[in-house]
Amino acid sequence: MAERPDRPRRDDRPKRDGAPRRDGAPQRDGAPRRDGAPKRDGAPRRDGAPTRDGAARRSGAPQRDGAPRRDGAGYRGPRPAGASRPDRPRRPEGDNDRPRHDDPPIPEHVTGKELDRHARNELRTLAKENADRVAQHLVMAAELIDDDPALAHRHAAAAARRAGRIAVARETYAITAYANGDFALALRELRTYRRISGSNEQLPLMVDCERGLGRPEKALELARSVDRATLTEAARVELAIAMSGARLDLEQTEQALLELEIPQLDPTTAYRYSPALFDSYAVVLAELGREEEADEWARRADVAAAAIAAADGETPDEDTIEIVEEEAGAAEGDDAAR
Repeated sequence: MAERPDRPRRDDRPKRDGAPRRDGAPQRDGAPRRDGAPKRDGAPRRDGAPTRDGAARRSGAPQRDGAPRRDGAGYRGPRPAGASRPDRPRRPEGDNDRPRHDDPPIPEHVTGKELDRHARNELRTLAKENADRVAQHLVMAAELIDDDPALAHRHAAAAARRAGRIAVARETYAITAYANGDFALALRELRTYRRISGSNEQLPLMVDCERGLGRPEKALELARSVDRATLTEAARVELAIAMSGARLDLEQTEQALLELEIPQLDPTTAYRYSPALFDSYAVVLAELGREEEADEWARRADVAAAAIAAADGETPDEDTIEIVEEEAGAAEGDDAAR
């Protein structure tokens, strides 16, 4: 009997979709491991990280409790009548658009017009110059999140500083924090995003953040706090994957499999979320010792990913792709998608 080829390692999970989200926020593809678990090697927060509410305190702003400022300058009290204001250094001519804080530079080819129309609409409440700069940072975050997540996070932080009350800016900041392993910051920003937008579509990522913080029980509790019927189909699938991962964290392998046995687990049709769902199912089957079934579902995940990649650019995101396999056990090269 011929040896069965080794199954791909868990960290070889195919990416779901490298394109920016329709709302302008970058995808978080490639951040979770194949079993749906987020990376647990979260890097410590960088110096100058935002304050507890996710927004950086403006330089020189007085503390609410009257405490001395961070730079050690005490409260000077009101100026006496007639006292002259000390001269302030003037900005050089033409330096009005100097980046604030430590904003990363924007390449000349990025104008901000590349941002999705829905996300651009959210920025209309900002002054035009500021809206354009926020759009540029959001575009850069989406472009860099897979190849340079640290720099993507800096761009997202710059957008959040300039547009702290804009949902897409806080969502992007959260996603890039997640990609960098800072699950506490990501969870805090996702809560802010949900409060601003009223949307639960990022609930699966919030659940994964709880897992990354080592709280699988709380992850399951959070997942059950929202009626799944109110979520989009893609979010329901992502939530099932996250809940299955939490069950694995608790060594509840049978329950982890049941979490994934949902109507969308259909090998004949490839949705954008199908490769991740099939692959997660394969991982849990392997944990149960059902190796042959695990290999088959891992193969189906690869077939679905290949079909979606082949149709990318030709098929709208809402369309589905029917997977037609000529015969059972056929090689991947013999699979066709139409």
